[in-house]
Formats: sequence, structure tokens, C-alpha cells
Amino acid sequence: MQNIIERFYKAFAVLDVETMLTCYHPDIVFSDPAFGILRGDKAKNMWKMLCQSQKNKNFIINWSEIEHEENYGSARWEAFYTFRNTGRKIHNVIFANFKFKDGLIIRHNDEFNLHRWAKQAMGLKGFFIGGTGFFKNKLQAKTNYLLHEFEKKQKSKNAP
Repeated sequence: MQNIIERFYKAFAVLDVETMLTCYHPDIVFSDPAFGILRGDKAKNMWKMLCQSQKNKNFIINWSEIEHEENYGSARWEAFYTFRNTGRKIHNVIFANFKFKDGLIIRHNDEFNLHRWAKQAMGLKGFFIGGTGFFKNKLQAKTNYLLHEFEKKQKSKNAP
């Protein structure tokens, strides 16, 4: 299963979302502090939105510490990018856990320090509110709204 994790991150490093999604089981469940829990197409569309938003920008990821067993795996990865709302530089350290089914990723959980991320993204405001449940709920509402809008645009592009 190390190969599937490596394939996922190698594709992510070059924003090749189609290859990333071939690593996911149709019944994928993804979760992280920014989006909460996303299932199936919502999880896949989140990656499409993220990759599209980072094209031609200074987005860099590194991954390491890949571990795997027959049905489970984990990795540490780091993202370096500019937060578009504030123009501030982000260095996010993420710990990923995976569950596999039929040779594909069926569960993907990314964990990171949301308070640390908020301080980088928002400065002093993030320092004060970034560790609160209120902030996490507002962030998830915002990111899921953006995902919903992205999905609407994709549907209208693909409509006959």
C-alpha cells in the first residue's frame, strides 16, 4: 500500500488531480480540520478545487514517514503556499492516516494544528481565535460553501 500513498503524493506535488483520484475508492471518506467529513464525490471535488486553485502558484508539498500494513497506512506531509485571503505564507504540517479496501484508499484523515495554521494565515486575529471551536465551525462552513460553489460551476460547465 506504500505505492498507493506515494502515487497520491507524487500526483499531488504536480497538482495532477486525476491521478490522485485514481488512488481513491469510490466510497472514499475524507476528513480534516478545514472541511470536516467529506464522502465520495465531495471528497474528490475538494481535491479538484484545491488543485485548481493552486495551479501556477508557489504551491509545494513534501511527504515522508510513509508507513503501511495490509489495510492501514500513514504519512507525514507538509504544504507550503500563500493563503489567498491574506497573502500570508503558510507552512502546514499534516499527519495523514489511511485505510485501504480493494487496493485503494477508502478512508483518508488529515490532522494538523488548526491554531498554528490560523496564526500563519491570519496573524494576530488567528492567534486569538484560531484555537476555538467557533473558528473551526466558521472555517468548515466557509470551505464547504466554497466547495458547493465550485461543484455548481463544474456542473454548469459540463451541462449540455
